[in-house]
Amino acid sequence: MHAHGTEVPTVLVFGDSLSAGFGIDVDQSWAALLQTRLQDQGYEHRVVNASISGDTTESGAARIGQALKTFSPSLIILELGGNDGLRGIPPVRMKGNLEKIVNSSKDSGAAVVLLGIRIPPNYGQRYIEDFDSTYREVADELDVPWIEFFMDGVALNEELMQADGIHPNAQAQPILLENAWPIISEALAN
Repeated sequence: MHAHGTEVPTVLVFGDSLSAGFGIDVDQSWAALLQTRLQDQGYEHRVVNASISGDTTESGAARIGQALKTFSPSLIILELGGNDGLRGIPPVRMKGNLEKIVNSSKDSGAAVVLLGIRIPPNYGQRYIEDFDSTYREVADELDVPWIEFFMDGVALNEELMQADGIHPNAQAQPILLENAWPIISEALAN
C-alpha cells in the first residue's frame, strides 16, 4: 500500500508453461524480467505470475474469475493455447475459451494483451491455419493488442530451447520479453 491509500497496479501474467518458467529458475523467467524492466522504467506495477504449466484455454477460462477476484489486475497478459494445439483441441473451442477470458477480464476493468502461439508443422496444414487465425480473430473481434508469435526467434533455435524441444530455456527469456514488450508497453501507456 502507498501512503496515499492506492494500491500498486497489478500486471497479471496468465499463461502456461511458456510463462510459468517451466524447467528454469523462476527468477529467470520472462515474467520476472518484466518486473525488473517495469521498475527500471519507473512503473509502479507489480507483476503476478498466475501461469500454470500444462494449462489449456479451457482451464484458463475456468480459473480467470478467481484470478480476477484475487489480484484485481489492471493489465492481463494472456498467453494460452499452446497446450490446446498440442492436444488437438478444435480451434473453435479454443477461440470461445479465449473470448471468455478476454471478456471476463475486460468486464473487471482490466486491459488485455494477447500473446499468439504457433504449433509445430506436423499437426497438418488445415489445423495449423485454423489454430493460427484464432488469435487474430480474437484480437480483431474483441479489440485486443496482440503479437502473432510469442516464441518468434526462439522456437526453431535449439540453443534457446530445453532438451524437450517445447520449452524455452533461460537464455530465451529476454527474447520472449522483447517479443511481448511492444504491446505490453502500449497497454501500460493507455
